Amino acid sequence: MNAHIDTPMEMKHEDVLRVKLEVLRREHRDLDEAILALTGAGHADQLRIVRLKKQKLALKDQIARVEDMLTPDIIA
Repeated sequence: MNAHIDTPMEMKHEDVLRVKLEVLRREHRDLDEAILALTGAGHADQLRIVRLKKQKLALKDQIARVEDMLTPDIIA
């Protein structure tokens, strides 16, 4: 008989999503700081800044999707 025992290493799906959300938010902040540093450098590479902004926007979309998965639908 193999009884399933939860170990500390196992995470619930919601916990995994919360960790992923925090990672995405950290990456978003890091990109924001990189963009600010590049724009403040005086000789900013505009193409690189545009690419970083697109990455930041994509991360924002991912953050919104994960937040939606964590927020239960409430029918009013």
